[in-house]
Amino acid sequence: MKARIMKAFLEEIQETSMKFTMDDLAKRLGISKRTLYEHFSSKTEILDAIIDSTLREFDEKTEMIIQDPSLTLLEKIKSVITVIPKYNDFYNWQILDQMRKSYPAQWERVHAALNEWDDLRALIEQGIREGLIVNQNVSLLMKLIIDATNSTMDRQFFLKNSITVTEALDSIVDILLFGFINKSPE
Repeated sequence: MKARIMKAFLEEIQETSMKFTMDDLAKRLGISKRTLYEHFSSKTEILDAIIDSTLREFDEKTEMIIQDPSLTLLEKIKSVITVIPKYNDFYNWQILDQMRKSYPAQWERVHAALNEWDDLRALIEQGIREGLIVNQNVSLLMKLIIDATNSTMDRQFFLKNSITVTEALDSIVDILLFGFINKSPE
């Protein structure tokens, strides 16, 4: 039931912004407010559960990639950059801006998570040590990667250009890792 409530919460945000009430959410779910309150005491608690779920899933997927002995270091880097959590529609600029205004503590958690990527930093540092990645300022490389991947939160651009978030991330990673100059011009 909690997953169903979180999904309905996200649907409400998509359709009406974060200004809906618990009553609106209960109506969407076809349950009583009492039933809703048996699972979550507030919108903030639901929001925290969604953030916890996505961050936990992101960390678990990342750890599985890092521990996978069948992947090369470059495959691990690419795979880590392209991890997409289940509730990826939650991570768009419109929702994050509403969250920043209405739920600053939750926004701060998400903002920090979107701008700190210790596992990726470690992989890049390993790549530099092993000579697979050019020795550049790691903080600058991280900023470029984070800013590029965070650009996928501009869902309007991707919808307008018929690009999925997955396709965008794959292209972003290929460009960041391998450039955009054709190595064998015709």
